[in-house]
Amino acid sequence: MREVVICSPLRTPVGRMGGALAPVSAHSLATSVLEALRARTGIDPAAIDGVVAAQGYPTMEAPAIGRVAALDAGFPVTTTGYQLDRRCGSGLQAVLNAAMEVQTGVADAVIALGVESMSNAPLYTVEGRRGVAGAGLMLHDALARGRETVGGRRFPTPEGNVGSAELLRAGYGVSREAQDAFALRSHRMAVAAQQSGAFDAELVPVEVPARRGTVTVDRDEHPRADTTLEALAALRPILGRADAEATVTAGNSSGQNDAAAACIVTTQARAAELGLAPMLRLVSWAVAGNDPLRFGVAPVPAADRALARAGIRFADLDVIELNEAFAVQVLACLADWGLDADDARLNPRGSGISIGHPIAATGIRMLTTLAHELPALDGELALQTMCIGGGQALAAVFARV
Repeated sequence: MREVVICSPLRTPVGRMGGALAPVSAHSLATSVLEALRARTGIDPAAIDGVVAAQGYPTMEAPAIGRVAALDAGFPVTTTGYQLDRRCGSGLQAVLNAAMEVQTGVADAVIALGVESMSNAPLYTVEGRRGVAGAGLMLHDALARGRETVGGRRFPTPEGNVGSAELLRAGYGVSREAQDAFALRSHRMAVAAQQSGAFDAELVPVEVPARRGTVTVDRDEHPRADTTLEALAALRPILGRADAEATVTAGNSSGQNDAAAACIVTTQARAAELGLAPMLRLVSWAVAGNDPLRFGVAPVPAADRALARAGIRFADLDVIELNEAFAVQVLACLADWGLDADDARLNPRGSGISIGHPIAATGIRMLTTLAHELPALDGELALQTMCIGGGQALAAVFARV
């Protein structure tokens, strides 16, 4: 099969839930990042065969959002597009789907897009189509409901992802202090990257409607420079009322966020023809499944498989990007791998706890960051992996070009 390279990864800033990007729909975020990709690369839009888009909380305002966003961003009607959902791994899956199209010769250049506006996740009903009976309609919160139903009927997760994280805490004996310390590390890494300008090259400013004109958002909103161990320790565990030993808090968990990210997936030869400068080469990838109640450690088998397929070891890696769904989940994975929480290769610029976790955008956000980290750190090989609610994980090995 043909070798695949990643070109021009870009992302919007990551907004907090209900924060600076809340007035902007997922559709608009997706369109903005595609427009920026066109502008920065100068690529002829007719050269793009299709847009593979990831979104975890869609509405029918932009069905098959890859196609709709492409059309609205000025791509021709010959540019195809669709939408996928593998929950927290959706963005990376979009890259991998695009890669498989290119590897097999189905396409020559495909854009992978990930977008999420958790601030605008829908409230929905499944009861009103045949009329309203009784006292009224039940509206479900898509965010909460998705976490409860993701394991299906046979593997219920009534306490959502937080309950699963607490099971890992008990099973791995991870203390509250260790979780808070890791959360603080994440924020310090992200804040340092912000202050040094390390994120500047990967960011696409977003124009947000305001009362008087527009406001430009050009900075991640989630990292907290004022976070301390004392402040983290003061937060109450989310499940504290039901479990006196609970330790998972809003402070040592990932955020609920808004963002979009995109990249061009193609071959070396086609990149040269289009005037693109590849940043990464896809080496290998793997997916794994496990018990939905222990989904946080699914990156262990996924990463092990991806590394084995590439014929490399953890010792060969220069960067390890492991999404921080929860601090306890990261620490459990590290324990299985025999890695230290202070390993300098791990999330050198922060991750989900500090930057945020805009579900379907996260995978390409991580890819964008590691594409810029590798040359800055003079590294050659990187692992990207994340757990996925419902008991899955994705992992991919990338090499610097």
